[in-house]
Amino acid sequence: MWRWVRQQLGFDPPHQSDTRTIYIANRFPQHGHYVPQKFAENRIISSKYTVWNFVPKNLFEQFRRIANFYFLIIFLVQLMIDTPTSPITSGLPLFFVITVTAIKQGYEDWLRHKSDNEVNGAPVYVVRSGGLVKTRSKNIRVGDIVRVAKDETFPVDLVLLSSDRANGSCYVTTATLDGETNLKTHIAVPETAVLQSVANLDKLVAVIECQQPEADLYRFVGRITISQQIEEIVRPLGPESLLLRGARLKNTKEIFGVAVYTGMETKMALNYKSKSQKRSAVEKSMNSFLIIYLIILLFEAILSTILKYAWQSEEKWNEPWYNQKTEHERNSSKILRFISDFLAFLVLYNFIIPISLYVTVEMQKFLGSFFIGWDLDLYHEETNEKAQVNTSDLNEELGQVEYVFTDKTGTLTENEMQFRECSINGIKYQEINGKLVPEGLIEDVPDGIRPHLTKEEELFLKAVCLCHTVQINTDQTDGTGDHLWRANGISSQLEYYASSPDEKALVEAARRVGVVFTGAGPDSMELKSLGKPERYKLLHVLEFDANRRRMSVIVESPSGDKLLFTKGAESAILPCSKHGEIEKTRIHVDEFALKGLRTLCVAYRRFTELEYQEVEKRLFEAKTALQQREERVTEVFNFIERDLVILGATGVEDKLQDKVQETIEALRLAGIKVWVLTGDKHETAVSVSLSCGHFHRTMNILELVQHKSDSTCAEQLRQLARRIKEDHVIQHGLVVDGTSLSLALRQHEKLFMEVCRNCSAVLCCRMAPLQKAKVVRLLKTSPEKPITLAIGDGANDVSMIQEAHVGIGIMGKEGRQAVRNSDYAIARFKFLSKLLFVHGHLYYIRIATLVQYFFYKNVCFITPQFLYQFFCLFSQQTLYDSVYLTLYNICFTSLPVLMYSLFEQHVHPHILHSKPTLYRDISKNAHLGFKPFLYWTFLGFSHAFMFFFGSYLLMGEDTSLLGNGQMFGNWTFGTLVFTVMVITVTVKMALETHFWTWINHFVTWGSIVFYFIFSLFYGGIIWPFLHTQDMYFVFVQLLSSGSAWFAIIIIVVTCLFLDVVKKVLYRHLQPTSTEKAQLTETGTSINCLDSMCCFSDGETACASLRRMLERIMGRCSPTRVNRSWSSTEPFYTNDRSILTLSTMDSITC
Repeated sequence: MWRWVRQQLGFDPPHQSDTRTIYIANRFPQHGHYVPQKFAENRIISSKYTVWNFVPKNLFEQFRRIANFYFLIIFLVQLMIDTPTSPITSGLPLFFVITVTAIKQGYEDWLRHKSDNEVNGAPVYVVRSGGLVKTRSKNIRVGDIVRVAKDETFPVDLVLLSSDRANGSCYVTTATLDGETNLKTHIAVPETAVLQSVANLDKLVAVIECQQPEADLYRFVGRITISQQIEEIVRPLGPESLLLRGARLKNTKEIFGVAVYTGMETKMALNYKSKSQKRSAVEKSMNSFLIIYLIILLFEAILSTILKYAWQSEEKWNEPWYNQKTEHERNSSKILRFISDFLAFLVLYNFIIPISLYVTVEMQKFLGSFFIGWDLDLYHEETNEKAQVNTSDLNEELGQVEYVFTDKTGTLTENEMQFRECSINGIKYQEINGKLVPEGLIEDVPDGIRPHLTKEEELFLKAVCLCHTVQINTDQTDGTGDHLWRANGISSQLEYYASSPDEKALVEAARRVGVVFTGAGPDSMELKSLGKPERYKLLHVLEFDANRRRMSVIVESPSGDKLLFTKGAESAILPCSKHGEIEKTRIHVDEFALKGLRTLCVAYRRFTELEYQEVEKRLFEAKTALQQREERVTEVFNFIERDLVILGATGVEDKLQDKVQETIEALRLAGIKVWVLTGDKHETAVSVSLSCGHFHRTMNILELVQHKSDSTCAEQLRQLARRIKEDHVIQHGLVVDGTSLSLALRQHEKLFMEVCRNCSAVLCCRMAPLQKAKVVRLLKTSPEKPITLAIGDGANDVSMIQEAHVGIGIMGKEGRQAVRNSDYAIARFKFLSKLLFVHGHLYYIRIATLVQYFFYKNVCFITPQFLYQFFCLFSQQTLYDSVYLTLYNICFTSLPVLMYSLFEQHVHPHILHSKPTLYRDISKNAHLGFKPFLYWTFLGFSHAFMFFFGSYLLMGEDTSLLGNGQMFGNWTFGTLVFTVMVITVTVKMALETHFWTWINHFVTWGSIVFYFIFSLFYGGIIWPFLHTQDMYFVFVQLLSSGSAWFAIIIIVVTCLFLDVVKKVLYRHLQPTSTEKAQLTETGTSINCLDSMCCFSDGETACASLRRMLERIMGRCSPTRVNRSWSSTEPFYTNDRSILTLSTMDSITC
């Protein structure tokens, strides 16, 4: 019973066998004892909360925060014992913080529920009761037969039963799973391939036995047992039979498949990483600071309690005549009294821990996140997409990134291949207006006239059209009559699908210049050369593999010649070539590569009848061998692909997204290392890395690929480490594939990390989705604990995005899985630079100052309370009125720092964007380190001592500050300290502000004015709902004293003067690069101070001081700015950021 309960709650999952048995169409056996297996529902869940667990789970997560838990304890203490302050002073702010945070997180999770419901509610067609039934995706059960039409996404993992093709094949693109946009062929077993109608499928009696769900996308082991009359036929099932959820059906009208894995058991879902709460480095720093302040608080409370009992050890202070103890107090336990007094002091000083800090930080993050969506520089007009914020908790983390992990396909590239150049028989050609034109020659052939092709050009183009795996969309080629052809014999309506985007680009280029691939059958290939149809018999296909790095076809031409056409990497083709313009082709290939083009070489071989018979014999023997079949086939392929005649080479551009190269270079300048993690092939990935600037041409490329044993992998790693030490001056790039990476991480993690750390760029290819996440986790958990960012556009990038400290989704062509599971979403990779260098930089500076300032002003607030106990016999008398205690953080000092944290621009956004090196100034959490923390804490204590003892010097000896001799009391003294404190901490915030708007002026000076007005009303009127009013007429009398006004001015100036002097000295003697950027030098000898005010080089110190005061007073308006940049610095004239809050163009600059 207990085990059943645990299973229902999910703590003790039931035992599962290694295989699952699936009855197609859920036709369970009618005889014998059969217990149906339980399978997961077909629901995808990316949300974190449910209606039932939201309150307990959210409260648990919030009270994990030290400050929240601490204030809960304080609130409970105030409820239990008699304390100097009301429980409302702790309970109300705590309730407000918890409520605001819960609403924010609940709203974000509601958006995730909404997107999940869209996916789970998608319409699908299922075969039930002899017909097609329309239902929702979430209602599909394991065993259901599902129909999927062309261009639809598979809603579950299916085993293919049949398609509209006679051989049961279909074509699928898995771009959202592994990033590959090529077409993959899947085949049904022959016995089910013939069942192409719903009626026939409904009669099918079959059972599938397969492995339990696993994350590996490329592995599937199973078998299908088909009952036909009196016999049972068993067929093996492999990856070629499995259609994965998230993949898309292409070039096939419809397919039928049986659901084997559903919901969170699909391979796509298993490659998701569970959603976890991400915490920024700033929040971790805040928790560390809170612990230190908690120690200070406990020290003050313990010291006050000890000193109280030390003081009361004298009889006259233990029970003075004016404060006699009751009988109960005399007989109470000393230990209980000590604990009670300690808790009372704890409550009295508890405001040193600023709970309002969390409120302000939550508001700053939530409101500040809107600036990213409003930034028009992050808006992509072509797709009408603006930047999107899914999690506002990590804004400041954008300013701390040290590693960027990026996908390739759809993130760095547009997924569009374009033919650029080719080399034929030693001559370079370019395509101009659909014609091949030799380099340096520009022909202008009128449209409608067929281009003339030489014999070599025609043979080269035929090789391109025959040696490939391209498929044609049959829906558009039912007729190949003359209506499909223009006057020059070129098809305008053929739609190609390819297993390689390069092949598609080459076949399309050949079509444009007159040689058109028109179709392929099981044993033939057809093309039209300048309008003349030709049919080639397909004899053999020598498939591409990573070792040979080439593919070939053997065909019989219409004239009866046996021809071998081969294409592949130049390193695989040129060494096998014996004839043709080999050296010229090699030179042209190098030239293409230097332009960043993807290169392929094309060659051919003509067989004699005897040679072909030998080839035929060897191929048959190798392919039918039972032992060492792969090695023997490779050996035969190498025997065939020799003595080649080189025809030429091609240069295809994998179209990069706009400004990818500039963005990667800017990231490097900012001190950020870029890793490319892709599921693509080794050659493709390296080519794109070179073209996008991830790898430089001068970089020494190291490879860790194709290792199948621990020993060889370890030896290669040791060799790479030695090479890096020997060539320490040269920049290194590392290429590693998924298999080698698994071996490296198994036992040689430290050695692998050492090699990676010494490389400027790392490229990981053939990566499974979970491997991407493992690489990110490897860097996250390394001793340096760097901040990581992952960016991708497909479902295969979701695990990586969720694992990284910051996850960014690209709104690309591969669906919205990455966007839904990311923290931020942008339309193009180039927007990453502004997101980090401008938004990330500013967010970090703002929140770092906000956190430090909050601790500073609370130290200023509570330290006088502690000092006051030395003058009141530690009687726990409060220095401030309870209303002032409650409103200090909520009203009097909260708005200036909140507005600062929303609008501050210590450096102009243009400069931050154009000078990525400024990003280094804030790396490694520089502004929230121990030194800045000590400085702000010391400043808070020193200011607090000045407040208290400055006021004490005024009132300590003579409390009669009015002309009539009337004396002031302790409430007046406390109010004087409080008034000086409010003014000082507010003006301190003003001194920290570099960018002034009318909002900043309004809240800064308005906060001081509000304090005075509130105090006059609060103390000037007898309020009937207050049972005591200690402050009646206190503030009015204080302000009527000239001495009090003099003391306020002197104390405020004294406190801030030393701070200003320190800032000026450091700024002139040890300026940081950020401070230098605030004084941007130009060729015209004009310097720009901060983001608004400018002054000439010849100004005096007094003039500079006047400028500073003008800036503080807000008199430096944009209309008076004479901003300049030197001609060598980039200036973004199209910057339309909401952050600037003012119109600035290149004319005013």
